[in-house]
Amino acid sequence: MFEKIIHHFQTLEHRPLERMALLVGGLLVFWIIEGSLPLLQMQYKKNKLRHASVNFSFTIIHLVIHTFLAILIIKLSDWCRLNDFGLVYWLHADVIATIFISFLVLDFFGGWLVHITEHKVAFLWRFHVVHHADNNVDVTTGLRHHPIESVVRGIFFFMGIAVSGAPMYAVMIFQTALVLFTAFEHANISLPKKVDAAISWLFISPNMHKVHHHWKQPYTDSNYGAILSIWDRLLGTFMHLDHKKIRYGLDRYYPNEKDEDFMLLMKKPFEKME
Repeated sequence: MFEKIIHHFQTLEHRPLERMALLVGGLLVFWIIEGSLPLLQMQYKKNKLRHASVNFSFTIIHLVIHTFLAILIIKLSDWCRLNDFGLVYWLHADVIATIFISFLVLDFFGGWLVHITEHKVAFLWRFHVVHHADNNVDVTTGLRHHPIESVVRGIFFFMGIAVSGAPMYAVMIFQTALVLFTAFEHANISLPKKVDAAISWLFISPNMHKVHHHWKQPYTDSNYGAILSIWDRLLGTFMHLDHKKIRYGLDRYYPNEKDEDFMLLMKKPFEKME
C-alpha cells in the first residue's frame, strides 16, 4: 500500500489533468465554505466572480511558467539521485525520513525564505506587491502572483531540492500539500479562535496568514510561512492581530480602486516605486 502511494506521487508530475483537478477541487471546496462561513465581509468592486477572474488570469500564466519549471525540477531531482547529492542521501534517510526532510527543506526555501526575501529586496517587492494589493483576500488570492514572482519562487524551490536532494515523490507530496494549504490559508473562512490558534502552532492557519495581508507594517512583514508555522516562530517573524482589526490592500503602491486592473498590475512592477 505504501509503495503504491510513493509510486503515485513519483509519477504525479506526468499527470497534469489530475494536478489541475486537485487545484480546482481545493478552490471549489473553500470557495463554498467561505461563502457559508465568512471571516470578513468582502467589498468586491463588482462581484466575487469578477474578482476571481482577475486572480485566475494570473494563475493561467503561472501554470504555463510552471510547465517549463517542472522540466527543470525533474532534471534536478534526478541529478541529485544519480549523484547522491543532498541531505537525504548524505544522511542515508529511509523513505519516511526522506519525505520529512524534503518537506522541511522545501517549505523553508520555497515558502519562508523566498517570501521574506521578496519583502526585503526592493526589486522583488515590486512584483510581490501585486499579491498584497488585493483588497478582498479570499481563496483566489493565493493564485494572484505576477509572472516574474513565479520565476523567483521557482529558483528558490530549486535551491530547496538541491539542499534536500528531494526525490520526485517527496517533491510532489510537498507540492500537493502546498496547493491545498494555499487555498486554506487565503480562504475567507471563520474558524473558532481556539481551533485556528491550535492549528497555527504547527501550520499556517487562515487567521495567521490574514495578519500578513494587513495593510500596515510591521504586520505586513510577518507570518511568511507557506505550510509550516515553525519558521516564523523560530526566526522571530510571527505576529498576531485580531481579525476585526485587519484591513487589506496597499494603497501606497496601487490605488485601492485599481486592485482589479489586470494590465496595471502586470506592468506597474516594472516602474520604480517611491
